[in-house]
Amino acid sequence: MRTTTLGSKGPEVGVIGLGCMGMTHAYDMAVPRDDATSISVIHQALDLGMTLIDTADVYGPFTNEELVGRALAGHRERAVLATKVGLLSAGTAGLVRDGSPEHVRTSIDESLRRLGTDHVDLYQLHRVDTAVPIEETWGAMAEVVAAGKARQIGLSEVNVDEIKRAQAVHPVASVQSELSVWTRDVLPDVLPYCVEQGIAFLPFSPLGRGFLAGRFASFDDLPQDDFRRALPRFQQDALRANLEIVATVRAIAGRIGATPAQVALAWVLAQGNQVIPIPGTKTPKYLADNAGAAAVTLGEPELAELNALPAPEGGRY
Repeated sequence: MRTTTLGSKGPEVGVIGLGCMGMTHAYDMAVPRDDATSISVIHQALDLGMTLIDTADVYGPFTNEELVGRALAGHRERAVLATKVGLLSAGTAGLVRDGSPEHVRTSIDESLRRLGTDHVDLYQLHRVDTAVPIEETWGAMAEVVAAGKARQIGLSEVNVDEIKRAQAVHPVASVQSELSVWTRDVLPDVLPYCVEQGIAFLPFSPLGRGFLAGRFASFDDLPQDDFRRALPRFQQDALRANLEIVATVRAIAGRIGATPAQVALAWVLAQGNQVIPIPGTKTPKYLADNAGAAAVTLGEPELAELNALPAPEGGRY
């Protein structure tokens, strides 16, 4: 797989990474976990050149980091390992934010223990805690770098002002936010600023949580106990309307000899050399499909057709 760098001063990584959340969290929760297959998928990703491996302490919680740690035992030097801090599971109340310096300082040690390593390559603030000035949170994350426990630090789901405030304290290596054919919120300002500043941009859900790959034709296709069942875009009427977006992606895929997933990922890759999508999967077949997108080039007519697609029905959350 062709490579790029994780930010202007970061390590070399494959242009497509691997998001590990779904291996233990949020998707298909009624189906028993298959850790052996998930571990083999992580190994296969490394073999394919998808070297950026992304997890978070809140996934599970904690089980995702533990799984990734087991997968990388004996393979740590092959991976560019990223995890996150700042979100906590509150059970039925959902997720809460904690950007306190104390939480950052204790969480990195716990993450390193679960991951079985003495450092991560990228430590990311999962969400900004509005009750804590970002300068205080980011200062604590800079301490993590100074202590050698993280090589670089990044942000997730932030606006340009928040990036600038963090930069005033310590360099921002990456920004992770949702970006796909049907989620383009970052295109007017956040992504251009990242390009200008040499900040890597890591799109999560670049396949629209599987929808753009053509995997769901109705609400009933969604697995039981899957959090997509609560998302507005996946409700029956919205999903039915959004199938028109998938139809365009599928038509382009047929014309150029690719899969819908590869077309959707190729569109994301076309947004800039600093854009490194991290599609998630726990299936070897889908992983190989995703990796193949690195070799797909969309022409101007295809890009124009995808750019002209209407906004989806329903919000992200």
